[in-house]
Amino acid sequence: MLSDFVAAGQIVEIQAVNPMPEEGAEGKQEETGDSGEKKVYRTKVFDVLSEDQLEIMMPIEKGKVVLLPVDGEFDLCFYAEKGLYQCYARVLDRYKSNNVYIVVMELSSNLRKHQRREFYRFGCALGMNSRLLEKEEIAALEQDRFYVMPGLPLKQSVVVDISGGGLRFIGNCGYEAGDYIYCTYTLNVRGQQKQYHMAGKILSVRELEDKPDTFEYRIQYTNPDVDEREEIIKYIFEEERRQRHKATSK
Repeated sequence: MLSDFVAAGQIVEIQAVNPMPEEGAEGKQEETGDSGEKKVYRTKVFDVLSEDQLEIMMPIEKGKVVLLPVDGEFDLCFYAEKGLYQCYARVLDRYKSNNVYIVVMELSSNLRKHQRREFYRFGCALGMNSRLLEKEEIAALEQDRFYVMPGLPLKQSVVVDISGGGLRFIGNCGYEAGDYIYCTYTLNVRGQQKQYHMAGKILSVRELEDKPDTFEYRIQYTNPDVDEREEIIKYIFEEERRQRHKATSK
């Protein structure tokens, strides 16, 4: 049932099943992203009305409200406490309440557990230590084992966003795209500090324009443990909730 998995305040990604018509009230809508793929918008659940209807906040793109058309059909992906859930839904109504643009949607398919490789990235500032993996450690990964040689020196950096599938960090580590690294960082999960030990592949390296010899690295985990991945996603949920509460209490 919808209310068993989806709740107000949760993140939801929406993507039009068919191209959306342009509407000029709040600026033109973008049907596709830079890569030519259908645009994915990220917003939040406003309220669950029944087991087949809910309200979501209209997404905002570049400071402008994206007006989802009535009768338009969308693919929804919910970042629920118990994982990712997906369904299709149709827009029934839309309105403005207390300066919040709301859209009422009715499910047109059953809610189902959703598995995918992409994860929502949460902006943060976390200390991290890392180093290149040794040949023996890479060989272990190729055999689906995670082995870390103790006592090797680590380089310091700062994680600037994190997800259940990887992270982005800033530093001067000398890594190159395609390198495999070991990294470790600490998260506060459900009120307890826990250290995570991860292996990852460097997907991209970019030098920062305003900081010479400082680089932005993006990695994808190569040893994802299902339980640890869920803990990281829960950490993101908790931090989102904490920041939202802090913003509303001002």
